[in-house]
Amino acid sequence: MLKKDRLDTSSISFTALYTGHVWTANGLSAPAFRTRMGSVFYHALAPFELVGGKLVGGNIRTFLLQRHHLIDHLVEKAIEEEGVTQILEIACGLSPRGYRFCQRYPQLTYVEADLPDMADRKQQLLARTGSLSAQHQAVPLNVFARDTDDALENVVRDHFDQSKPLLVITEGLVNYFDLPTIDGFWRRLQHVLAAHPTGIYLTDNYPLLDDHPFHRTMQTLRGLLGTVSRSRVSFHFGSDHEAQQHFTSLGYGQVTVHNPRDFYRLLPMPRSRGMPFVRVIEGRA
Repeated sequence: MLKKDRLDTSSISFTALYTGHVWTANGLSAPAFRTRMGSVFYHALAPFELVGGKLVGGNIRTFLLQRHHLIDHLVEKAIEEEGVTQILEIACGLSPRGYRFCQRYPQLTYVEADLPDMADRKQQLLARTGSLSAQHQAVPLNVFARDTDDALENVVRDHFDQSKPLLVITEGLVNYFDLPTIDGFWRRLQHVLAAHPTGIYLTDNYPLLDDHPFHRTMQTLRGLLGTVSRSRVSFHFGSDHEAQQHFTSLGYGQVTVHNPRDFYRLLPMPRSRGMPFVRVIEGRA
């Protein structure tokens, strides 16, 4: 039996289906994005989500919705306040963001990207919703590929105008790889964004906060999620300051680590009891 390539992201399909149904169940998606297996996973995990909410003040659905609402808010600000009209969402899975934002902002060029099977599936879903167009499509992209059509640099070159701002999103991707591995992608992305007048990167991250009261619980969760998704789950940073310093060292000129707690009064997201586990990192090149 061949050893699975550690850079193969196809093993994340379980979480993509589950997450896709979280969006659907909470009114953030379109009916066409609903999947039978996503619904099965969603309801199968419901008892564990209930227990998790009572024990630690939040559960996976809480964190998924916090990050999604927060990323949406930052994208909206970039469009309305900074004139961003080009967006690349990497590892898009069943994210409804492109569908919703293209309905609200017809001036957008929105490219969703994932591994070939998922990109093809997303392309079909966009066609089913009537959202597929020259300005909104799904294409293959492998964040670790180089010198191929599906490499980051080539996808950006082929689909975006370098004379205009570019915003790139990865949601639910980076914690499936250890820091040295994902660092290579982050460095390459910084160079790509720096070629545009404005380059913005938004990603969710789950820091293993050293002073969090549920530090040990998060370590256990890492092992469980890694087993379920057949991936190596990593929590990269021990503090928000550490995350900020790290992205600065990669060449991102302005780095902000957003805590969902700071947006409770502004956005319709669920609240954690105590400190949220998720953060959204905003890096500018």
